[in-house]
Parts: sequence; structure tokens; C-alpha cells
Amino acid sequence: MTRPELNEGYTPSRRVFLGRMFNGFGGLALTGLLSCEARGASASVDPLAVKVPPFPRKAKNCIMLFMCGGVSQVDSFEYKPKLNEFHGKRIPHIPKIASGELQGRLTFAHQCVGSPFTFQQNGQSGRYISELFPNLARHVDDLAFIHGIQVDNQNHGPATLHVATGSQFPGSPSVGSWVQYGLGSANQNLPGYVVIQDPRGAPTNGAAVWSNGYLPAAYQGTFLRPAGTSIVDLARPQGVSAPQQRQEFDALAWLNRRHLGEDGKDSELEARISAYELAFRMQTAAPELVDLSGETEETKALYGLDNPKTAGFGRQCLLARRLVERGVRHTLLLHGVQIGKDSWDDHGNVKDGMIKHSREVDLPVAGLLADLKRRGLLDETLVVWASEMGRTSFVNGTVGDKVGRDHNGHALCMWMAGGNVKGGATAGETDEFSLRSVGDPIHIRDVHATLLNLLGLDDENLTYHYAGRIRRLTDIRGNVLQRILA
Repeated sequence: MTRPELNEGYTPSRRVFLGRMFNGFGGLALTGLLSCEARGASASVDPLAVKVPPFPRKAKNCIMLFMCGGVSQVDSFEYKPKLNEFHGKRIPHIPKIASGELQGRLTFAHQCVGSPFTFQQNGQSGRYISELFPNLARHVDDLAFIHGIQVDNQNHGPATLHVATGSQFPGSPSVGSWVQYGLGSANQNLPGYVVIQDPRGAPTNGAAVWSNGYLPAAYQGTFLRPAGTSIVDLARPQGVSAPQQRQEFDALAWLNRRHLGEDGKDSELEARISAYELAFRMQTAAPELVDLSGETEETKALYGLDNPKTAGFGRQCLLARRLVERGVRHTLLLHGVQIGKDSWDDHGNVKDGMIKHSREVDLPVAGLLADLKRRGLLDETLVVWASEMGRTSFVNGTVGDKVGRDHNGHALCMWMAGGNVKGGATAGETDEFSLRSVGDPIHIRDVHATLLNLLGLDDENLTYHYAGRIRRLTDIRGNVLQRILA
């Protein structure tokens, strides 16, 4: 059939004319979009570029101190005199706990377990702190405590992931990954997110604790080893000079970018390109970072490096301060190994366990706070003390000579310091036996929302589209704990 517009003298109707005009505009718009997309694909976008946060906040960096195994809140930061009054007896008034293992265990025969440690009031705030933390107690007026935090699972694996990533299931980005995603990196010669684990071994879940999850690979935490080469495979191969390696990296970058231009956006390839460049720069920066020979003996003693019991975590804390000085956005320090004698999981002997663990960290953490403060860095640094859960104030059966504490996912206690944290403040409260929160419960998502807010980030708008839905660290969003904000 002959098309009418090909006939001589054909005049299109008004409808046909307007339709072709708008189709033409659509074509022009599509061409523009495709050209922008092409330019975007060919351009190099730095995933770690510094970003301006939506809220003005003092803190630019975060140090998270994660105590693996579940710190006993009633032997550290929660003074509950009723425990000693009812030691060896049944808890007289059991609060209603919605569901879960804790409620079930309270229905069976049990006895209350008092704390073997004394508590004293400290600072202008008059906060009670256990005798186990005499050095940290001197900084109590800089700390804001959060009591009665709830996690959705009180088994170590899921609970650790819940606190570390916002989800009790594997595959979600860690807090540090979200922080780096939201703020970028202020140092082009070191990773924006560094992890330093206990020199004795790895935590529960291993690298999943600092994973980038579904965020682009550039936001993965970088593991700093306790001995030898600080970062795996960082050292330059023997016999290869810096100029030779520079030429190799340049050739590799050219090939990778050519491939990226042909195949379009690929976050893993983009991250690898950036990682090669960062690795080259780190070959100078990383060895200098871990070389503590320039630190004074007074500073080393401040962190406990002169004592074998405190030297391990002391080195981690001192490195954290050095990372802050170099603009590293998020540092995760892990104390405790899996579930055993070197973790805070004290089921069998809470007295000896708490003495051992607190002795290893009390002086180093106090040294970190003191050192940050005297260098004018505490206002720029958010320091967070965390664990995966609290502990019970009772045991099923009878109290023996060496009694421990079991898991309590309703009574996690954390504290924050630095930046816009209101020192001496408190959010949340547990009942007189520290079984659960009193009043409105505080969920771990509320703590995450507060942590992000203190770094200038809005948890509701810090999002990533993955698997057909909008993802957040706080999932359904959290409530910022205004009571601990200055």
C-alpha cells in the first residue's frame, strides 16, 4: 500500500502533525539522555569522593569499639542493687516480655545472680560505674549511655550481624560501609574504612561483620593485620621498582577503563580500578601508619603498650587515633575471639571472665579518649562502645560457686562520646533486675539512626536500591535518640 504522505500535494491532518512533532521531541529527549548516559559511562566517578552531609555535625570520623560475646551490663555500667538483695532467690516480679527465649526461661526454676563487683558514682553526672573500669570512669562525663537496647535475636551470630549491619541475616552492609557510602573518604592514600581485629583471632561471622553487602565493592572494610605486612599483598614484589610498578598500573588502568567503556557501569570493576590506585598510594602511607616508633613513651604507656595484658587492644586503640588523624572515616576495633575464653561470653564464670576482659580494654579505651581530647580530636570523632547483646540477671537452676550469665537480647548497653554527643546524658532504662527496658523500648535501629545523625547523615534518606526495594541501615527507619544529642 502506498503511504499517503508520499503522494504529491498531501497535507497532513492536525492530529498527524502534532503526533509527529511530539514524537520528534521524544526522540530528541531520548538522544539527550543516551548521550548523558554515554558520557556517564565513560567518565570516571570516584565512589569515595567526599560528600557534604545534610546535617551540620562536629564529628567527621567514627571509631566503633565492638566487644564480641555480649558484655554483662550489670557488671559494668548498670548498677542494680536488687540483684545482690535477691542473690540465690527467685526474681519476685517478672516483667512481661513479649516473646522469645528470655520469657520462656523465666518461667522455669531460676535464681537471681548478684554482681560480685562494687559500683561507685563518678564525675559530675554521678553515674555508677563498676570497679572493673576505674580508668574509663574518669571520663564518665564525656559519655552518653543507652540502656535497654533490643536486638531481634539473642544468638551470637545473628545478634552480632544485627548490631554490625542492621540485619540479623548475612549479606547486608556494615555500619562502616554505610558511613563511607554517605560521607566518602577524606584521605586518598588510605582506605576510608579500616578494621583492626583482636590479634588473637577473628570474631563471630568473620569478615561479614565489616562487609559492604549489597553496596558497591568500594565500601568494603579494609582489614589491617596485627603483624607482618599491615595489608595483605600490599608490599611491592621483590625486584620491582616504584616507576616500573607505576607503568604496570597505568597500563592496567587503561585496559580496565577501556573494558568499562565497552560494557557500561560495573561497580566491581570500578572498585578494582580505584583499589589498584589506592594500593599504590598505600604502599607508602600504610607502613608509616603502623610504625609506632615516633610515638612517645608516655603516649604508649597511656594506651597500655607497656603491659602484656593491655598491649593488644592498646595497639588497636592507638592505631585508631592515628587513622583519625589521617582522615580515615570509620574504624572498627574488635575485641574478643569467636565464642570462648577470649570473648565476653561468660556463661560459666562471669566474675573471672569480666575481670580478664575489662583489664584488657579499660586502660586502652580511657587512653584513646584522653589522647583524642588533648589533641583536639574528640569533637571531630564519634566514639561508640558496642556489643551484640546484654546478659541475664539470673540462671536456670541453682547458683554455684562459679556462676555465669546467659544471653539477654532486651538489655544491651552501649555508650557514645565525642562530636555532638551530650556527655553525662542517658537514653533508656531497664527494670530493677535489668531484664528489659522500662517505658518505650529502644531498638538497635534507633541506635543506628542516632549514630548516623551524629555524623550528619539522615537514616531515612541514606538509601540504596537493591533487589527491587529501597534499602537502609535502619530498614524501616529508626528514631534518633534526642536525649543524648548536645
